[in-house]
Amino acid sequence: MVKSVLIIDDALFMRHALKLMLENNGYQVVGEAENGLVGIQKYEELRPDIVTMDITMPEMDGITAIKKIKAIDAAATIIVITAMSQQSCVMEAIGCGAKGFIVKPFKEDHVLKTMSSL
Repeated sequence: MVKSVLIIDDALFMRHALKLMLENNGYQVVGEAENGLVGIQKYEELRPDIVTMDITMPEMDGITAIKKIKAIDAAATIIVITAMSQQSCVMEAIGCGAKGFIVKPFKEDHVLKTMSSL
């Protein structure tokens, strides 16, 4: 079964790189969002199997977006993808319900291993 993915990240190049990586490895990227606010709307509309979530974004940060998505769907599978300097935020995100995290800059094999473990 092909897993659907929603990518939430304010950096267009990061969304593009992640989308190519995932699609080349059998995932279906059903949507992209440039901030947490848009991400929540897309989550409600698309109900993907997996959400990748950046932490630091304009409009609404990833921690707030995780909380709101989990309020909509407690079973939502969210993976945080963020820079190492945000380590304390990663722990908070896990506490809010994120299933795992990937540190930027990421390597393809690590992303795929993390995604397949869900």
